[in-house]
Amino acid sequence: MSLSRNLLVGLANSIWTALIGLAVVPLYLKYLGIEAYGLIGFFVTTQALLQLLDMGLAPAINREVARYSAAGNLIGVGKLLHTLAVVYWSMAVIIVLLMGAFSPVIAKYWLQSNHLSAKEISNSIMLMGLVVACRWPIGLYQGALIGAQRLALSSTVSIVMVTLGNLGAVVILAFVSPTIEAFFIWQAGVSFIYASTMRLAAWKVIGRLNNIYFDKEQLKNIWRFSAGMSGLSILGLLLNQLDKIILSKMISLEAFANYMLATVIVSGLFVIVAPTFNIIYPRFTELVVTGNIEKLIYLYRMGTRALATVLFPAAMLLVIFSEDLVGIWTGNPYVAEHVAPIVALLAVGTAIQGVMYFPYTLQLAYGMTRLPLIICLIMVIVMVPLLIFLAWTYQALGGAMTWLAINIMYLLLGAWLTHRHLLKGIGGKWLSQDVGIPLMLSILAGLVGHYGIQEMKILVYLKLIYGGVLALIVTSLSICLSSQLRLLIMNVCYYKLPRHEN
Repeated sequence: MSLSRNLLVGLANSIWTALIGLAVVPLYLKYLGIEAYGLIGFFVTTQALLQLLDMGLAPAINREVARYSAAGNLIGVGKLLHTLAVVYWSMAVIIVLLMGAFSPVIAKYWLQSNHLSAKEISNSIMLMGLVVACRWPIGLYQGALIGAQRLALSSTVSIVMVTLGNLGAVVILAFVSPTIEAFFIWQAGVSFIYASTMRLAAWKVIGRLNNIYFDKEQLKNIWRFSAGMSGLSILGLLLNQLDKIILSKMISLEAFANYMLATVIVSGLFVIVAPTFNIIYPRFTELVVTGNIEKLIYLYRMGTRALATVLFPAAMLLVIFSEDLVGIWTGNPYVAEHVAPIVALLAVGTAIQGVMYFPYTLQLAYGMTRLPLIICLIMVIVMVPLLIFLAWTYQALGGAMTWLAINIMYLLLGAWLTHRHLLKGIGGKWLSQDVGIPLMLSILAGLVGHYGIQEMKILVYLKLIYGGVLALIVTSLSICLSSQLRLLIMNVCYYKLPRHEN
């Protein structure tokens, strides 16, 4: 399947996942209440933190499958997949035991609730562990499918399971039991089915060997890359979850729920970013292995420009119309008033982080884990004191301020360090043209939207329509200023890989 078709399939999966996720939140608030939804937000953070136990194995299987695929011998990676599967399923058991053991402590000493009992919170945390454990192996099998560039199969399974998990949860809450415990029990059942389905799909693509067993040598072959990715995962997860960890302790569960609502909205931007990463990572790896640096540079620059052309205008809409969007979404003006400023700051920071996925993917394709480790370490060191100070002063809004500041730092520091070591000589053009032009156009459009459209005394829906038109204008201008993007759009329409032009 071509890059263009993979991108369309990945976008369909991400868009559907984001839409259904946004659609069910008001229903969760209705049946569970704001504090119980705060527990769902805590679950999301916990699940992300437990990815530290992954030890870099999911990115390793992705990279190895891509390498074997480039050599035309997928079945050769079967022993590695089986060996890592043993590790993953064993880790799932450990997660259940850890969450069960620490649930009373977390319920009593960490989370602050005015309406939920300590027993309800403790039971929910134990069930969170069960859900995470059931979902745990999905990353391994999904990594194998993405590495084999079978994104359509992975996305189809994901769409079905996400739909079942979210809509089924609403049915359970509405007709069976409107409790947070019932929510997590349903999620655990669906997650186990999801993991089992992905396992069958991965083995069907890779091809089963007649004699497979746990092989320590397979782990030795990937330990260096896996160790680097493990360290990077630790710092990366800290970087992405520190705001939530610290805020969950420093502010009330209700205020934390507002922050998590904002993150749900802003996560819609990853509708664009996630499928892009899933496509470019195995393709960049393949180009590095084959030594096709000219095409690598072309895809790196063109891909960044294409992502920025869509991502920055989308973030601009969230900045200008955050209160209107949250108000329509939740139907609660009070929630909208408190969530909107957080959304605006998080949106800009997330958009900047999104374009930095291209330098990050380039580093991984070269097997260079030390450079992103250094970048993440510097950012974490800066982030911790800044976050504590701003959260103490501005509560939830301080977390959003920190997120924006740290990602501006990431853009400048990360771009400079990356292009000192890789694809030398293009760093200035990448930052000023591929990132800078879409960003400046979006800022100008944002000023027009704020002082023009937002000040109009018209219906909210008309404001949003005008804002959407403004975003399309920005995207169109950015496309017109890039001959490569114009060629990309034409080729996407015909499901072809863009031809490289010197």
